[in-house]
Amino acid sequence: MSADETLKEILDEQGLEYDRPRPGAYLVKLPGRHKLATMTWLIAGDHSLHVEAFFCRQPDENHEEFYRWLLRKNGGMYGVAFTLDPIGDVYLVGRLPLSAVTPEEIDRILGCVLTYSDDNFDRALELGFAASIRREWEWRVSRGESVANLRPFARILPDAAEGGAAGQTASGSSLGPS
Repeated sequence: MSADETLKEILDEQGLEYDRPRPGAYLVKLPGRHKLATMTWLIAGDHSLHVEAFFCRQPDENHEEFYRWLLRKNGGMYGVAFTLDPIGDVYLVGRLPLSAVTPEEIDRILGCVLTYSDDNFDRALELGFAASIRREWEWRVSRGESVANLRPFARILPDAAEGGAAGQTASGSSLGPS
């Protein structure tokens, strides 16, 4: 059986949502908790399986600390590593031998991609986009909009920790853990 056929069978057996734009190329949707979804390419070539997932766009600020943090993460990762595209957007990328196209290994590599993407997403946004998050928070609060999805960033928002105006939703409830 070809790597393409094996991949299709594995993804179907695992019940994963995917698109197959061409033979050997699968765009798999991995739903997360912090990052809503990590779209991951699995592309079977002649000799290897290419794995690639978008993580986040290039940071707006704090570049040195942001990239140092990513490099430190790379040392403990399996199968994929953080890398940059030509404009500075961040991806998880890896290459495995075609012999790794087994149910266990595909489950392992997709699990790693999801874990690395989802578990590190909030911290990456804090490091590279803090000013944007603060502006968004202030804009929403000033208009009485929900700030519920900004809760993970409360520690970088001074008023939120004190229960001030920024720590309230439009309905006036606290953003603290419920």
